[in-house]
Amino acid sequence: MNILSLIGRSAELFVEDIRKNEEELASIVHASRFLVLGGAGSIGQATVKEIFKRNPRKLHVVDISENNMVELVRDIRSSFGYISGDFQTFALDIGSIEYDAFIEADGEYDYVLNLSALKHVRSEKDPYTLMRMIDVNVFNTEKTINQSIAKGTKKYFCVSTDKAANPVNMMGASKRIMEMFLMRKSLEINISTARFANVAFSDGSLLHGFNQRIQKRQPIVAPNDIKRYFVIPKESGELCLMSCIFGENRDIFFPKLSEELHLITFAEIAVKYLKQLGYEPYLCHDEEEAREKIHTMPEQGKWPCLFTESDTTGEKDFEEFFTDNEVLDLDRFYNLGVIKNEAIFDQNKLQYFENRIDGMKRARKWNKEEIVDLFHEMIPDFGHKETGKYLDAKM
Repeated sequence: MNILSLIGRSAELFVEDIRKNEEELASIVHASRFLVLGGAGSIGQATVKEIFKRNPRKLHVVDISENNMVELVRDIRSSFGYISGDFQTFALDIGSIEYDAFIEADGEYDYVLNLSALKHVRSEKDPYTLMRMIDVNVFNTEKTINQSIAKGTKKYFCVSTDKAANPVNMMGASKRIMEMFLMRKSLEINISTARFANVAFSDGSLLHGFNQRIQKRQPIVAPNDIKRYFVIPKESGELCLMSCIFGENRDIFFPKLSEELHLITFAEIAVKYLKQLGYEPYLCHDEEEAREKIHTMPEQGKWPCLFTESDTTGEKDFEEFFTDNEVLDLDRFYNLGVIKNEAIFDQNKLQYFENRIDGMKRARKWNKEEIVDLFHEMIPDFGHKETGKYLDAKM
């Protein structure tokens, strides 16, 4: 499958930037020790491959998903083979005592890359998953930075999201709050991050769902009114590694908006996707028709599709990588932009956030409204809109 053509492109984004910096990049990676957290997710796997193929001195990968880790190792062995450095994987929960013991026993790394995240807008539908999102996106980040500082790590990188710029959903807001915590920690360790577009066919994404629907002989469903920017998995790995190695303290890397990177709807991608597989999309009026037609249409070379307008909570009308008041460096790289940040944060506000969340956890009782209100206190212009509808209630 040609993913680039599905997202409306003919060329990869960062070829020129990688080419210009490859010698220095390869030299630094080869001499360095890396820990990749959340390394078996889609972005994590792409980043691990970018590091591995440059023969690092040490590369340890941690992820909570044992199955994804097995596939990562099989993929790496099948594509690249072996390296002379120390390559190991560990199926651990970053928030666990076992992980703490693992760090205590070794923990000697030059670069720590945190790619773990709860990334789905649908994860904000209930207060319990929402609290886990805060734990993973904010407090696990704080914890692993503190461990990196204690172990003398020289650089900490973590993934943010384009949805942290003027956030409208809890996921984006949690990453925006994470960036506030990063600014505080940047006084103690060099930190860089990245905001980037949807990663095409990443685990759990709508495009990945297209593959699942075809395999399970089910209708394709997609919004026809939401436009998004897309990068391919390899580009997400390149962006993370470039920010990790070349980002200065507090830098946020993002893909420049250019002719090569443009907006496209999920429905448009669905049509191209089906055509690559040899099917014509058959447009249905509702879910019931789509479920019914799937029994007969594929033999006729057609695939039932339901393309609708989006009306669920947390969907942003448009995408942006930076806000009007952020300082940009658009000259250093060809297709990579950099947001330059000062160490600006409100210590009292961050402490207040920690105390409020800690209080909710100790009481073993909280609701979504409390957390939404707290997020509004942290981000006064937070544009959250509750529609009462969530993706789990749709096909």
